[in-house]
Amino acid sequence: MSKENHVKGITPPEAYKLLEDNPSAVLIDVRSAMEFLFVGHPKGAVHVAWIDEPDWKVDPNFPSHVRQVMLGGLSCEDDACTPVVLICRSGKRSHEAGESLIKDGFTNVYNVLEGFEGELDDEHHRSTLGGWRFHGLPWEQC
Repeated sequence: MSKENHVKGITPPEAYKLLEDNPSAVLIDVRSAMEFLFVGHPKGAVHVAWIDEPDWKVDPNFPSHVRQVMLGGLSCEDDACTPVVLICRSGKRSHEAGESLIKDGFTNVYNVLEGFEGELDDEHHRSTLGGWRFHGLPWEQC
C-alpha cells in the first residue's frame, strides 16, 4: 500500500534539530540570490532559487537543481529518503517549491513554516514574530 506524500511543515527549531540529528539532510534556501546574499541565510544552507531575477518566474528545472545538490539523486534506505528541508522568507515560496519536489518523486520534503524572517508585524518589520533569525538559530550574510 503506498502512502500519499506531502510537504511536511516544521518550525525553525525543529528544522535545526532535524539537520543536526541527520547529517545527510540538506537545507535549501529557495529565495532570490539577492535575498540569500544580502538579507542572510541559515548557516550551511545551499541556495537553489525557486523564483529569481531577471524574469521572476518559477524555475521549471528546480527539482533537477535540487537533485544536483544531492549529487544526482536521493538516498533511500528502508523506504526512508534523505530529508530535504526548504526555507524562504516566510514559508510560502518554500511550500510551493516543496510541492514541485513531491510531484517530481521526492518523498521526504520539509517546509520551514516561519521561514527565515517570519511574517510582518504591526510595524511592517520582519524577524520580530517568527523565523529562523527570531529563534536565534545560526545564520550569516555577505
